[in-house]
Amino acid sequence: IYSYELFNFYGVDNILRIGSAGGLSPEVKLRDIVIGMSSSTDSNYPSQYGMPGTIAPTADFGLLSKAVAGAEKLGYPVRVGNILASDVFYTVDNSLPKWASMDVLAVEMESAALYLNAMHAHKHALTLLTISDLPLTGEALTAEERQTSFTQMMEVALSVVA
Repeated sequence: IYSYELFNFYGVDNILRIGSAGGLSPEVKLRDIVIGMSSSTDSNYPSQYGMPGTIAPTADFGLLSKAVAGAEKLGYPVRVGNILASDVFYTVDNSLPKWASMDVLAVEMESAALYLNAMHAHKHALTLLTISDLPLTGEALTAEERQTSFTQMMEVALSVVA
């Protein structure tokens, strides 16, 4: 993820990450749009800041509000909540059910670092995701479905910057 350079060297003020994620919550279904309000992580990335506690990587509220309003205007349902940024794509430790039990909506790999980089630079970031698979049930979109069915998420992202 190049958000550090974009925020700190190139004058970028806002970054919207769009992408796919695995749904964790039982309420999350394939093709659902999830907006990451906050991002839990199993990464050691936050430790670099030397905080005397645990910092919560959090999206920018202004961008979050615009995304929710844009989705409502477009008539697209969205789920907003905590997501998980994991360092491990294929986990063998069976940790995903534990994250799901804490109402974590989805798992991906970039949001925590993105949000922390934005927070540290006093900039703005948001993660918009389309659920491409359900790791706890084994359901998944095909490669072709992944290429063609994420347009609603993209329209929501465009509504934020319009």
